[in-house]
Amino acid sequence: MAASPSLPMLDPADRGHETALVALDPAQPALPAILNAKIERAAAYAKAARAGATRRAYESDWAIFTAWCDAHGLTALPATPDVVAVFASDQADAGRNPSTINRRVAAIGHYHRAGGYPAPTALPTAGRLAEVLAGIRAEHGGAKRQKRPADAAALRNMLAAIEGDDLRSLRDRAILAIGMAAALRRSEIVALEVDHVAIVPEGLRLTIARSKTDQARHGAVIAIPEGSRIRPKAMLLAWIAAAGHGDGFLFRRLSRGGALTPAPMSDRAIARLVQQHAAAAGYDPTQFAGHSLRAGFLTEGASQGATIFKLQEVSRHKSVQILSDYVRNAELFKDHAGQRFL
Repeated sequence: MAASPSLPMLDPADRGHETALVALDPAQPALPAILNAKIERAAAYAKAARAGATRRAYESDWAIFTAWCDAHGLTALPATPDVVAVFASDQADAGRNPSTINRRVAAIGHYHRAGGYPAPTALPTAGRLAEVLAGIRAEHGGAKRQKRPADAAALRNMLAAIEGDDLRSLRDRAILAIGMAAALRRSEIVALEVDHVAIVPEGLRLTIARSKTDQARHGAVIAIPEGSRIRPKAMLLAWIAAAGHGDGFLFRRLSRGGALTPAPMSDRAIARLVQQHAAAAGYDPTQFAGHSLRAGFLTEGASQGATIFKLQEVSRHKSVQILSDYVRNAELFKDHAGQRFL
């Protein structure tokens, strides 16, 4: 399997042609060491600009592509548009959905640019690749399969299925309640720290220091009411009191024996946790995912008559289009055009 590049990777036959990738002026003096350090720092900032989840996905996609190229005796870097087109076609035949294939093609382009090559999709000969991708979307596209939202009823059943007051039970109840009450993404749940929680008479003020749509890290403050049914504030305070940690990550990983560790949970652990407690409550766990908590808040809020803008205050969506879908779904039968004659 080819290694992920950080610098241009040249075939031995191409030695002596490095100037095709990096044009060097013989009269230009070497960069001072301090400037090199600044360039390295700038590169680090550029890397940080890409969300961690996206980086991990790209790394996985690139590994899949390079392994596929190795198996077929093809060059992964640089790859021709035709090679990428055949790869995309094989991925579609293997059952991958169009969005996954498009992301993998984007990852291939990312690693090409990182290696000093143009992305295959940007080459003048990329017409056939574009046609293949369009054909995959037409043939294998369709309605996006959504996981089931953990609305108020589902969440209460999941919480009720968690028995005991040990650390794991208290932590899991707090995660489910806070994740839903603040419409959090799973990456936002695991990034929460103790000092992001402010206790106020009305409930909680939760600071989201960084998120998928806030790469500049301006932060956002979410209000969570005290609650009388799900009671997110009470469940979070019970976890904090039992865990006894005054700083650092809010939701910690537990050892197999249930002991608190200093390590944060992973976002994948949140998805597994939701599925585990959905199954315990009698639901099909395959219908749930980490996003079910966020979707549950929006679904329940819309069904209870919350406006798009009040939903947006909590969800922090940049566009109201997605939120309008939740509201529309909640109101499909409200004032139906056929209500008076059907």
